[in-house]
Parts: sequence; structure tokens; C-alpha cells
Amino acid sequence: MEISPLRTDDRLQAAELVAEAFPHPNGWPTIELALEEVDESLAHRACLAARDGDQLLGWVAATGLYRGRVWELHPLVVRDRARGGGIGSALVDALARDVAARGGLTLWVGTDDDRGETNLAHVELYPAPLDHVRRIEAPASHPLGFYVRAGFALSGIIPDANGSGLPAILLARRLARQ
Repeated sequence: MEISPLRTDDRLQAAELVAEAFPHPNGWPTIELALEEVDESLAHRACLAARDGDQLLGWVAATGLYRGRVWELHPLVVRDRARGGGIGSALVDALARDVAARGGLTLWVGTDDDRGETNLAHVELYPAPLDHVRRIEAPASHPLGFYVRAGFALSGIIPDANGSGLPAILLARRLARQ
């Protein structure tokens, strides 16, 4: 496996991976919508790809915010049959190094609970949303555990971000101190 910048000639494979991984209505259920996401990433984000020869195994992108000190990881996609082999972790680590080299101090990601998989779904999170974060539970199928293992820490939630009772879960990873 090789990790290098995502190229414009990866565009169709990258879109196929996005549509395969996020087919639900809050994701990219069509190849056209997935192509728009890839084009947006290629035009405005730092993008890295994992390849095995000509086959794209996965890709990741990030956008700089707060004068380039904080970057949002979005999206991370790994080919379905290649998941569990360390590709996602390798992409996140490579992206963290790339963002740190660009002056980034923090990398953050939002992982949605748009299918009601965590114990935060369909719960009244107000008036103290952070109290619920301390007790979060998610099944192994939810990306939360992956991001925690990849060095991210729970940093907050956005109640109802994905519809009534369906929060976004925010995580952050320190990259470097300056």
C-alpha cells in the first residue's frame, strides 16, 4: 500500500468509494453527489489516497480553519472489503503529519449518529449536553471507537445535527505544540 496525494484521475474511484460508504440520505446516495464531494475536496482540501497499484483503497481530506491552526477531517473513506486492515489508521496518521507540516495544531472530526446507534440518540440532551458525552456508548459498527483508537478525544456534541434526536459527535486530536 502506498499513501500519496489524491489525484484528479482518482476522481471516479474516489466517488464510488464515497457512494458505497455513505449511501444513506444524509450521505452521498448517488454517484453524482459523490462526485461533487470529491471535486470539492480536490479543489479546496488537503487530500491523501491509499493505493494498491491502480486501485484506490481509500482516501481522506481535511480543510483548514482558524487561520490554519485547526483542521476538519472530512471525509475518510475506505473500500468496504479493505476495512479492518489498518488503511483508515494509516490515512489518518498521514493526514495528521501533513496538517502538522502546514502549521495545524488540532485535527477534528464529526461522526454522526444519524442512524440512532449511540446511547445519545433520541435522548433529551439539554440543558447539559456535555454530561451525556461523559457516558457515551456506541456499538463496534459506529466510527466513534475507530477515532478514539486513532488518538482523537471526545470534545463535544451537537444535539439534533442530523434531525430530531440525532446528534453529531465531535472529536479532536492534538497534532503538535508550538
